Amino acid sequence: MPINIPNALTLVRIFLIPVMVVVFYMPFKGHLLVAAAVFSLAAITDWFDGYLARRLGQMTAFGAFLDPVADKLMVAVALVLLVERHNDLLFTLAACVIIGREIVVSALREWMAELGQRTSVAVSMIGKVKTAFQMVSIIVLLAVDAERDGSEVLALGVILLYLAAGLTLWSMWQYLRAAAQVMREDQAPGEP
Repeated sequence: MPINIPNALTLVRIFLIPVMVVVFYMPFKGHLLVAAAVFSLAAITDWFDGYLARRLGQMTAFGAFLDPVADKLMVAVALVLLVERHNDLLFTLAACVIIGREIVVSALREWMAELGQRTSVAVSMIGKVKTAFQMVSIIVLLAVDAERDGSEVLALGVILLYLAAGLTLWSMWQYLRAAAQVMREDQAPGEP
């Protein structure tokens, strides 16, 4: 297992996940802000490890595998924490859409890679905007105590989460459409 600076940052991001969970439940004043800060730090390492891997020429197969796994774990765990706290049907559906999309797109990318067509399901601009909305919404929602903090900030976090869920469906549709096109082109004449 090659450990370089980008891979070490990815491993730190995975280590920060249980730290975020423990802090989220700890009974001290400001624990939600600290949990949001831990998530923010993890999100920053996500950007920074990719930047360093490209800049230093330290892109590895291990890093290419581990980076998206760390991202999905981080987001899924944060959304589970938030679903428990918000206990709302629409909020839960939005979280399920985001987590479900990550599973579907990950499986689709893996399958397309096996066909030698991974670039046909590369990250799109919509996926990047979705990720930005998703990260900001999770940070806001982790930090805000609905019982003590302003409802305007909470509403902003919820709206951003719903926008992220909408963009999630849109980007998933684009990935599925691109994959369907590749499958049609790869299908030999006479195959069912």
